Amino acid sequence: MLVLVFTVTFTQLNAQLNLDVPYVSTPMDVVEAILDLAKVSKNDVVYDLECGDGRIVVTAAKKYGAFGIRVDLNPERIEEANAKEKGVENKVKFYEGNLFDFDFSKASVLTLYLLPDVNLQLMPKILKEMKLRSRVVSHAFDMGEWKPDKQIWVDGRTVYFLYKSIIFPA
Repeated sequence: MLVLVFTVTFTQLNAQLNLDVPYVSTPMDVVEAILDLAKVSKNDVVYDLECGDGRIVVTAAKKYGAFGIRVDLNPERIEEANAKEKGVENKVKFYEGNLFDFDFSKASVLTLYLLPDVNLQLMPKILKEMKLRSRVVSHAFDMGEWKPDKQIWVDGRTVYFLYKSIIFPA
């Protein structure tokens, strides 16, 4: 009964907000692997699409000194993410909005935990807007024909590293 109530409520919320993906948090060991795989540094601007509670960009700011941008369509996730940014308010900004309308051109690292069809829909935008040598890391789902430069597993979870090289010009 509880599962049914959760499913109905979640489905209604998704329909009401027209969300592209459900919220499932990324485990912290996967967050660490994503940031390590992307070789995040203080010189990076890390974007996290459908950021959930903001743990990826908050960790990037705290551990590496990177600047983080969080984008989420769901105002509840933005509020939750805002509560987690303690101590990095000057390094992390959040935006409520549709990831398909957001400009990726300033990102040097883009992190994704989206559904496969959403990844594929985003691919042309990523290739058009992101600069050469940008890094894209996707948790759990690949990017179709865009094969990863590296693929790792963290506690049974797949993480794909995609490096934007001259094969995909800006």
